[in-house]
Amino acid sequence: MSNEELIRQANIQEIAEAGSQIYEETKSQYEPQYNGKFLAIDTESRNVYMGETTVKAVEQARAAHPEKVFYVVKIGFSASEVLAALARGDA
Repeated sequence: MSNEELIRQANIQEIAEAGSQIYEETKSQYEPQYNGKFLAIDTESRNVYMGETTVKAVEQARAAHPEKVFYVVKIGFSASEVLAALARGDA
């Protein structure tokens, strides 16, 4: 199944809510020592994959779970900080 099909079939709202909750419950394991790295979280298994970039984290996650969509978070940053950095061209 292609990435587009996976995303189309996924319940994005459910993944976002579950992923955010999992990160909040576990972030003390990652902050502050891994700030700036990325986590791809499989919300069903609760497995977490870390990478230097979003792509690296998702590649690791897809290697383990090729048919899933993941919640991705930048460690130590709020969503608004990440969006502001993207808007500035910093990320």
